[in-house]
Amino acid sequence: MKHAWLVPLGLVWVAGEVQGLAPPPLQLAGWYQQQDTALYRVSEKLDGVRAYWNGRELLSRGGHRFSAPDWFLAGFPATPLDGELWLGRGRFSELSAAVRRFVPLDDEWRQIRFMVFDLPASDLPFEARLSALQVLFATLDTPHLELVEQRRVPDRPALSAWLAEVEAGGGEGLMLRHRHSRYLPGRNEDLLKLKRHRDAEAVVLAHLPGQGKYEGMLGALLVETPDGRRFRLGTGFSDEQRRRPPPPGSTVSYRYRGETATGLPRFASFLRVRSDEPGQP
Repeated sequence: MKHAWLVPLGLVWVAGEVQGLAPPPLQLAGWYQQQDTALYRVSEKLDGVRAYWNGRELLSRGGHRFSAPDWFLAGFPATPLDGELWLGRGRFSELSAAVRRFVPLDDEWRQIRFMVFDLPASDLPFEARLSALQVLFATLDTPHLELVEQRRVPDRPALSAWLAEVEAGGGEGLMLRHRHSRYLPGRNEDLLKLKRHRDAEAVVLAHLPGQGKYEGMLGALLVETPDGRRFRLGTGFSDEQRRRPPPPGSTVSYRYRGETATGLPRFASFLRVRSDEPGQP
């Protein structure tokens, strides 16, 4: 087995620029830290693939165009929409395979819905944007668009109870959107996620060879976080993933339990390759 060693990240970025990729202006979530729940609308955190409808095309978080069938997009409005492609709880792997294909398969896309949770081009506060979305959806005639339910939750015990209910049913967690906030691209505390464990993303720099029963396969990934921290990610992989690990330059998600004294993630475990960049066969 050939191991891919250190790859300069600059090459990855340059490649993206050459392809003319322009990531959409998405709002990204921070972490819930006991904020006043009465100030937020709350929805289930869907285990899907983030997508942005710009009024003409369906784009990934990285700016790639999803190869969605024309019939799937028929009836979508000219208004930009922020949401996730979703198959249902526990079906992320199926969804990932479907949306990453260059040539879409109709049977797969017939099961997918674009779950919409925001109106990114509007300068209204969130609850007014939600009302505008409800009016918009009343005029649409497509089974492939669905508006995500956004509840008011009175207090932290009620929030905790709903989180437990969602997780017991196989859901991932909850999302909180500040009721009076504007849509601001980038990571901010007007949008929060709540899960039992934390997760984050890092870019693969290299494959480190395995030893013992993993000889000839992946031992660990050398990865780098967006703020420049490097560490080895060596657990959470299946044998098939160790035989065919994520290539250098790809972005992976990992879960962890707090940080060490030096700021590195504690008990980091591989979760998945970020699946918002189509192109797999």
